Amino acid sequence: MATDKHTVAFIVDQLSAAGDVSAKPMFGEHGLYCAGKMFGMICDGQLFIKPTAGGRAFAGSIEEAPPYPGAKPCLLVDADRWDDSDWLVELVRITTTELPLPKPKAPRKPKSG
Repeated sequence: MATDKHTVAFIVDQLSAAGDVSAKPMFGEHGLYCAGKMFGMICDGQLFIKPTAGGRAFAGSIEEAPPYPGAKPCLLVDADRWDDSDWLVELVRITTTELPLPKPKAPRKPKSG
């Protein structure tokens, strides 16, 4: 079930104080990015944040679940926490600090023929 666009807009707005946060469509759902790093996903109307040591410590007792079948478990942020933008922003700041920068994409080879 695809996530409602209003849900995506609300979460991105709640995270705006974390920096340049954006949501990009991927596989019918949305990847969340801050400062060029993918830090989470919104799938089936649920918010998932990539797990890091600092993020787990900050979040405390939080459920972990895969955002889609076959994915690695992520921190599953309960919808009741979405209204607490200060808490969400701090979780994203901690998480993005610990995540590596994305690997540069290799240049495409010109088509021969």
